[in-house]
Amino acid sequence: MAQQEKQDQATETGQAELRKIRQDKRDALKQAGHNPYPYKFTPSHKAAALQDQYKDLADGTETEDRVAVAGRIMAMRNNGMFIDLQDTSGKIQVFCHKDSMAEDQLAKLAFFDIGDIVGGEGTIRRTPRGELSVRLDQIDMLSKSMLPLPEKYHGLTDIETRYRQRYVDLIMNEQSRDTLRVRSKIVSLIRRHMDDMGALEVETPILHPIMGGATAKPFVTHHNALDTDFYLRVAPELYLKRLIAGGLADDVYEIGRLFRNEGISPKHNPEFTTIEGYHAYKDYHDMMDMVEGVVQMLVKEIHGSLKVAYGDYEIDFSGPWPRKSMIELVAEESKIDFLQFETAEEARTAAEDLGISTDPKSNWGQVVEAVFEELVEPKLIQPMHVTDHPLDISPLAKVHRDNPRLVERFETFINTWEIANAFSELNDPAVQRERFADQVAAREAGDEEAQMLDEDFVTALEYGLPPTGGWGMGIDRLVMILTNSSNIRDVICFPTLKPKK
Repeated sequence: MAQQEKQDQATETGQAELRKIRQDKRDALKQAGHNPYPYKFTPSHKAAALQDQYKDLADGTETEDRVAVAGRIMAMRNNGMFIDLQDTSGKIQVFCHKDSMAEDQLAKLAFFDIGDIVGGEGTIRRTPRGELSVRLDQIDMLSKSMLPLPEKYHGLTDIETRYRQRYVDLIMNEQSRDTLRVRSKIVSLIRRHMDDMGALEVETPILHPIMGGATAKPFVTHHNALDTDFYLRVAPELYLKRLIAGGLADDVYEIGRLFRNEGISPKHNPEFTTIEGYHAYKDYHDMMDMVEGVVQMLVKEIHGSLKVAYGDYEIDFSGPWPRKSMIELVAEESKIDFLQFETAEEARTAAEDLGISTDPKSNWGQVVEAVFEELVEPKLIQPMHVTDHPLDISPLAKVHRDNPRLVERFETFINTWEIANAFSELNDPAVQRERFADQVAAREAGDEEAQMLDEDFVTALEYGLPPTGGWGMGIDRLVMILTNSSNIRDVICFPTLKPKK
């Protein structure tokens, strides 16, 4: 620890010295009559557009085509004669030479450092060595950088710093920029897909007076004016179904943040992004088609193929994806049909014989789920819909039409991860009240993830909710798979981190 503290102190001392040098340059710029932070600059082209437009320009060719470019200085050579500018599209070289720049313009180069944002105007050329360049006759400081960028050849390699200072990570790492841009594209594609099918995008509350819609531990906050505690939403489900009951539309969806007070891991962040959709007059079979269609659309748009490399695997998104019940999958791996057990105690004993420990308070469905998580989940690499969950763990789903111990629910797994969850939605108010009562009892017995009784939601059901299929899909994990990212932090702009001491 002492050695690390010494290294940190040395780094801080070095940065302070470099900041002072750059502050002096900034002040000198001001004294010379130049604003190091001007209000505006208007580039005529992005770097990538120029590289494409002049891709056939021969080596050694000078043109009279005039352009204006701006970006961050990533490299300087020959005392600023050659500068590499990076904008949001890519890189372009600018050429600063006495043959084309007046003395007062050339003098500005002495105040420039790597990391500064500059803008300039000039003509297009390609050097004899084949580098597309802009021969500048004018250059201006647009934002003086007070801190140095990480060393060029090693980049920003400290993982913790990459996440804490995402802005530096984005400057230095093209892969980080590409990953987060793909994320934005995925969200846009999902929204377009839903809009094209006629679904209505809506917004529901983040602050919930009653925690519900998912089995999860919530964050609690306090509203001073109302002197009331609220829960950050763990799911928008109950509000979205209210909108279906109210007849706002037959198809509604919401893309937004959820908050669950759980641990942090490579595939968990306490706040994450999902899409939830609800569709009148449909059931969970239709929702399987829905999830499969959305994911396949995304895979084709991003990769141009339905086969995608992720880690050591090639994942084949071609359909139809297998649909197997949780009970069936557990039986395949354990050689035990858990439907034969009438009591939770019998199921717990069978699980213990398999070497799987369970809570003594676990009900039958929770035991089945525990065995599934232990034996089956690690093997679900290729896309699969796991169907027909125990009623005990599914308080918002309609009872299975063929087996009263199960419900019409499925979870979609890819790369061993659950990426979607869906139901034939329960719309019988009397049954829903009973389910909520069971959840309240579990909560009073110490289950912090159990749901609460939402009287208003039951009232909405009493006015009548049509047969409805509902689904939710985690966008972060899907982005991980489609960008070959191993950590959820890589696909979130600003992930939750442990506070620095």
